[in-house]
Amino acid sequence: MRYLKEFYRFLKHIYSNRELLVSLIKNDFKKQYLGSYLGLVWAFVQPLTFVVVIWFVFEMGFRAAPTADSTPFFLYLITGMIPWFFISNALINGTGAIVSNSFLVKKVSFRVSILPLIEIGSALIIHLALVGFLIITFLLYGYMPTVYWIQLPFYILCSIMLLLGLSWLTSAIRVFVKDIGNFITVLTQIGFWATPIFWSTEMVPEKYQWILRLNPAFYIVDGYRNTFIKGSWFWEDQSIMLYYFGLTIFCLGFGAIVFKRLRPHFGDVL
Repeated sequence: MRYLKEFYRFLKHIYSNRELLVSLIKNDFKKQYLGSYLGLVWAFVQPLTFVVVIWFVFEMGFRAAPTADSTPFFLYLITGMIPWFFISNALINGTGAIVSNSFLVKKVSFRVSILPLIEIGSALIIHLALVGFLIITFLLYGYMPTVYWIQLPFYILCSIMLLLGLSWLTSAIRVFVKDIGNFITVLTQIGFWATPIFWSTEMVPEKYQWILRLNPAFYIVDGYRNTFIKGSWFWEDQSIMLYYFGLTIFCLGFGAIVFKRLRPHFGDVL
Protein backbone atom coordinates (compact mmCIF):
# COMPACT_ATOMS: atom_id res chain seq x y z
CA MET A 1 0.00 0.00 0.00
CA ARG A 2 2.86 2.36 0.83
CA TYR A 3 4.45 1.88 -2.59
CA LEU A 4 1.10 2.44 -4.29
CA LYS A 5 0.88 5.80 -2.53
CA GLU A 6 4.42 6.65 -3.61
CA PHE A 7 3.63 5.71 -7.19
CA TYR A 8 0.53 7.88 -7.03
CA ARG A 9 2.68 10.78 -5.80
CA PHE A 10 5.09 10.08 -8.65
CA LEU A 11 2.26 10.29 -11.20
CA LYS A 12 0.98 13.45 -9.51
CA HIS A 13 4.46 14.96 -9.68
CA ILE A 14 4.67 14.15 -13.41
CA TYR A 15 1.32 15.77 -14.06
CA SER A 16 2.12 18.92 -12.08
CA ASN A 17 5.51 19.21 -13.81
CA ARG A 18 4.41 18.02 -17.25
CA GLU A 19 5.71 21.12 -19.01
CA LEU A 20 9.16 20.63 -17.48
CA LEU A 21 9.09 16.94 -18.41
CA VAL A 22 8.19 17.70 -22.02
CA SER A 23 10.96 20.29 -22.17
CA LEU A 24 13.52 17.81 -20.79
CA ILE A 25 12.40 15.16 -23.29
CA LYS A 26 12.82 17.60 -26.18
CA ASN A 27 16.25 18.69 -24.95
CA ASP A 28 17.38 15.09 -24.50
CA PHE A 29 16.14 14.20 -27.97
CA LYS A 30 18.00 17.11 -29.54
CA LYS A 31 21.14 16.51 -27.48
CA GLN A 32 21.65 13.06 -29.01
CA TYR A 33 22.05 14.52 -32.49
CA LEU A 34 23.65 17.91 -31.95
CA GLY A 35 26.96 18.43 -33.72
CA SER A 36 26.11 16.41 -36.84
CA TYR A 37 25.40 18.04 -40.18
CA LEU A 38 21.98 16.48 -40.58
CA GLY A 39 21.12 16.91 -36.90
CA LEU A 40 17.72 15.50 -35.95
CA VAL A 41 17.31 13.91 -39.36
CA TRP A 42 19.58 11.08 -38.20
CA ALA A 43 17.01 10.14 -35.56
CA PHE A 44 14.71 8.96 -38.32
CA VAL A 45 17.17 8.12 -41.11
CA GLN A 46 18.79 5.24 -39.23
CA PRO A 47 15.66 3.16 -38.48
CA LEU A 48 14.01 4.05 -41.79
CA THR A 49 17.12 3.01 -43.71
CA PHE A 50 17.06 -0.34 -41.95
CA VAL A 51 13.37 -0.77 -42.83
CA VAL A 52 14.00 0.15 -46.49
CA VAL A 53 16.87 -2.36 -46.69
CA ILE A 54 14.59 -5.04 -45.26
CA TRP A 55 11.94 -4.13 -47.84
CA PHE A 56 14.45 -4.41 -50.69
CA VAL A 57 15.79 -7.76 -49.45
CA PHE A 58 12.44 -9.45 -48.90
CA GLU A 59 10.37 -7.85 -51.66
CA MET A 60 12.95 -7.54 -54.44
CA GLY A 61 15.54 -10.13 -53.44
CA PHE A 62 14.13 -13.19 -51.71
CA ARG A 63 10.56 -12.29 -52.73
CA ALA A 64 9.21 -13.73 -49.50
CA ALA A 65 5.77 -15.29 -49.76
CA PRO A 66 2.82 -13.72 -47.95
CA THR A 67 1.92 -15.02 -44.49
CA ALA A 68 -0.78 -17.63 -43.91
CA ASP A 69 -3.47 -14.91 -43.85
CA SER A 70 -2.20 -13.45 -47.18
CA THR A 71 -0.54 -10.45 -45.52
CA PRO A 72 2.58 -9.27 -47.44
CA PHE A 73 5.61 -10.44 -45.52
CA PHE A 74 7.10 -6.95 -45.46
CA LEU A 75 4.04 -5.59 -43.61
CA TYR A 76 4.16 -8.50 -41.19
CA LEU A 77 7.84 -7.84 -40.60
CA ILE A 78 7.83 -4.08 -40.00
CA THR A 79 4.73 -4.32 -37.79
CA GLY A 80 6.89 -6.36 -35.43
CA MET A 81 10.13 -4.43 -35.94
CA ILE A 82 8.81 -0.95 -35.18
CA PRO A 83 7.58 -1.70 -31.61
CA TRP A 84 10.80 -3.64 -31.03
CA PHE A 85 12.87 -0.58 -32.04
CA PHE A 86 11.05 1.40 -29.36
CA ILE A 87 11.45 -1.26 -26.66
CA SER A 88 15.15 -1.84 -27.26
CA ASN A 89 16.13 1.83 -27.72
CA ALA A 90 14.15 2.98 -24.68
CA LEU A 91 15.56 0.22 -22.47
CA ILE A 92 19.17 0.80 -23.53
CA ASN A 93 18.93 4.59 -23.13
CA GLY A 94 16.88 4.25 -19.95
CA THR A 95 19.61 2.09 -18.42
CA GLY A 96 22.08 4.96 -18.81
CA ALA A 97 19.62 7.64 -17.72
CA ILE A 98 21.21 8.39 -14.35
CA VAL A 99 24.82 8.26 -15.54
CA SER A 100 24.22 10.42 -18.61
CA ASN A 101 22.33 13.03 -16.57
CA SER A 102 24.57 13.02 -13.50
CA PHE A 103 24.51 16.83 -13.31
CA LEU A 104 20.82 16.64 -12.39
CA VAL A 105 21.28 13.98 -9.72
CA LYS A 106 22.92 16.37 -7.26
CA LYS A 107 20.16 18.97 -7.56
CA VAL A 108 18.19 18.72 -4.33
CA SER A 109 14.92 19.95 -5.84
CA PHE A 110 15.02 17.59 -8.83
CA ARG A 111 13.18 14.28 -8.71
CA VAL A 112 15.72 11.84 -10.11
CA SER A 113 13.14 9.09 -10.66
CA ILE A 114 11.83 10.86 -13.77
CA LEU A 115 15.19 10.59 -15.59
CA PRO A 116 14.42 7.13 -17.09
CA LEU A 117 11.05 8.51 -18.19
CA ILE A 118 12.85 11.28 -20.07
CA GLU A 119 14.85 8.71 -22.06
CA ILE A 120 11.68 6.70 -22.74
CA GLY A 121 9.92 9.86 -23.91
CA SER A 122 12.83 10.69 -26.22
CA ALA A 123 12.62 7.22 -27.78
CA LEU A 124 8.84 7.65 -28.05
CA ILE A 125 9.27 10.62 -30.41
CA ILE A 126 11.08 8.42 -32.93
CA HIS A 127 8.58 5.64 -32.37
CA LEU A 128 5.60 7.85 -33.16
CA ALA A 129 7.29 8.96 -36.39
CA LEU A 130 7.86 5.31 -37.33
CA VAL A 131 4.24 4.48 -36.50
CA GLY A 132 3.28 7.22 -38.95
CA PHE A 133 5.53 5.56 -41.53
CA LEU A 134 3.87 2.22 -40.73
CA ILE A 135 0.40 3.65 -41.29
CA ILE A 136 1.44 5.21 -44.61
CA THR A 137 2.95 1.88 -45.70
CA PHE A 138 -0.29 0.03 -44.95
CA LEU A 139 -2.23 2.63 -46.93
CA LEU A 140 0.14 2.27 -49.88
CA TYR A 141 -0.42 -1.49 -49.82
CA GLY A 142 -4.16 -0.87 -50.04
CA TYR A 143 -5.10 -1.48 -46.40
CA MET A 144 -7.71 0.94 -45.13
CA PRO A 145 -7.89 2.09 -41.48
CA THR A 146 -10.05 -0.07 -39.23
CA VAL A 147 -11.64 0.47 -35.83
CA TYR A 148 -8.92 -1.73 -34.31
CA TRP A 149 -6.35 1.02 -34.92
CA ILE A 150 -7.77 3.01 -31.99
CA GLN A 151 -6.25 0.53 -29.53
CA LEU A 152 -2.68 1.41 -30.57
CA PRO A 153 -2.26 3.97 -27.72
CA PHE A 154 -3.10 1.15 -25.29
CA TYR A 155 -0.13 -0.93 -26.43
CA ILE A 156 2.14 2.12 -26.41
CA LEU A 157 1.12 2.85 -22.81
CA CYS A 158 1.69 -0.79 -21.87
CA SER A 159 5.20 -0.55 -23.32
CA ILE A 160 5.97 2.65 -21.42
CA MET A 161 4.85 1.23 -18.06
CA LEU A 162 6.99 -1.90 -18.42
CA LEU A 163 9.97 0.09 -19.69
CA LEU A 164 9.68 2.50 -16.76
CA GLY A 165 9.86 -0.31 -14.22
CA LEU A 166 12.77 -2.00 -15.98
CA SER A 167 14.62 1.30 -16.43
CA TRP A 168 14.26 2.19 -12.74
CA LEU A 169 15.94 -1.11 -11.94
CA THR A 170 18.68 -1.10 -14.57
CA SER A 171 19.53 2.63 -14.34
CA ALA A 172 19.97 2.41 -10.57
CA ILE A 173 22.24 -0.63 -10.85
CA ARG A 174 24.15 0.95 -13.76
CA VAL A 175 25.46 3.67 -11.42
CA PHE A 176 27.36 1.05 -9.44
CA VAL A 177 27.85 -1.74 -12.00
CA LYS A 178 29.02 -0.50 -15.39
CA ASP A 179 28.65 -3.95 -16.97
CA ILE A 180 24.86 -3.79 -16.71
CA GLY A 181 24.81 -1.48 -19.74
CA ASN A 182 26.65 -4.04 -21.87
CA PHE A 183 24.43 -6.80 -20.49
CA ILE A 184 21.26 -4.97 -21.53
CA THR A 185 22.67 -4.38 -25.03
CA VAL A 186 23.41 -8.08 -25.45
CA LEU A 187 20.03 -8.98 -23.96
CA THR A 188 18.19 -6.83 -26.50
CA GLN A 189 20.13 -8.46 -29.34
CA ILE A 190 19.08 -11.90 -28.09
CA GLY A 191 15.55 -10.65 -27.48
CA PHE A 192 15.23 -9.52 -31.09
CA TRP A 193 15.63 -13.08 -32.35
CA ALA A 194 13.73 -14.62 -29.42
CA THR A 195 10.69 -12.48 -30.28
CA PRO A 196 8.60 -13.56 -33.30
CA ILE A 197 9.53 -10.65 -35.55
CA PHE A 198 11.20 -12.35 -38.51
CA TRP A 199 9.37 -15.60 -37.85
CA SER A 200 5.88 -16.72 -36.84
CA THR A 201 4.76 -18.45 -33.66
CA GLU A 202 3.12 -21.12 -35.84
CA MET A 203 6.63 -22.41 -36.54
CA VAL A 204 6.81 -23.59 -32.92
CA PRO A 205 4.75 -26.62 -31.79
CA GLU A 206 1.59 -25.48 -30.04
CA LYS A 207 2.51 -27.16 -26.75
CA TYR A 208 5.66 -25.00 -26.54
CA GLN A 209 4.16 -21.69 -27.63
CA TRP A 210 3.47 -20.70 -24.01
CA ILE A 211 7.23 -20.31 -23.56
CA LEU A 212 7.26 -17.56 -26.23
CA ARG A 213 4.51 -15.74 -24.36
CA LEU A 214 6.75 -15.40 -21.30
CA ASN A 215 8.68 -12.79 -23.25
CA PRO A 216 6.91 -9.47 -22.52
CA ALA A 217 7.93 -8.11 -25.92
CA PHE A 218 5.77 -10.83 -27.46
CA TYR A 219 2.63 -9.18 -26.05
CA ILE A 220 3.51 -5.81 -27.57
CA VAL A 221 4.62 -7.13 -30.96
CA ASP A 222 1.60 -9.39 -31.21
CA GLY A 223 -0.58 -6.49 -30.09
CA TYR A 224 0.63 -4.31 -32.97
CA ARG A 225 -0.14 -7.15 -35.39
CA ASN A 226 -3.56 -7.62 -33.82
CA THR A 227 -4.13 -3.91 -34.40
CA PHE A 228 -2.93 -3.61 -37.98
CA ILE A 229 -3.19 -7.11 -39.44
CA LYS A 230 -5.27 -9.64 -37.50
CA GLY A 231 -8.04 -7.30 -36.40
CA SER A 232 -8.61 -8.39 -32.79
CA TRP A 233 -9.04 -6.48 -29.52
CA PHE A 234 -6.55 -6.46 -26.67
CA TRP A 235 -8.99 -8.07 -24.22
CA GLU A 236 -9.70 -11.13 -26.38
CA ASP A 237 -6.66 -13.07 -25.11
CA GLN A 238 -7.14 -12.46 -21.39
CA SER A 239 -4.49 -14.92 -20.18
CA ILE A 240 -1.54 -13.17 -21.81
CA MET A 241 -2.98 -9.74 -20.95
CA LEU A 242 -3.20 -10.63 -17.25
CA TYR A 243 0.31 -12.10 -17.36
CA TYR A 244 1.69 -8.93 -18.94
CA PHE A 245 -0.07 -6.67 -16.43
CA GLY A 246 1.16 -8.82 -13.55
CA LEU A 247 4.73 -8.71 -14.83
CA THR A 248 4.51 -4.96 -15.40
CA ILE A 249 3.23 -4.33 -11.86
CA PHE A 250 6.02 -6.50 -10.47
CA CYS A 251 8.68 -4.65 -12.50
CA LEU A 252 7.30 -1.27 -11.44
CA GLY A 253 7.23 -2.27 -7.77
CA PHE A 254 10.60 -4.02 -7.69
CA GLY A 255 12.24 -1.34 -9.83
CA ALA A 256 10.88 1.42 -7.58
CA ILE A 257 12.13 -0.32 -4.43
CA VAL A 258 15.65 -0.83 -5.81
CA PHE A 259 15.77 2.71 -7.17
CA LYS A 260 14.62 4.24 -3.89
CA ARG A 261 17.16 2.30 -1.81
CA LEU A 262 20.09 3.10 -4.09
CA ARG A 263 19.09 6.72 -4.74
CA PRO A 264 20.84 8.20 -1.63
CA HIS A 265 24.17 6.78 -2.84
CA PHE A 266 24.08 8.08 -6.42
CA GLY A 267 25.85 11.31 -5.54
CA ASP A 268 28.71 9.45 -3.86
CA VAL A 269 29.52 7.47 -7.01
CA LEU A 270 28.80 9.95 -9.82
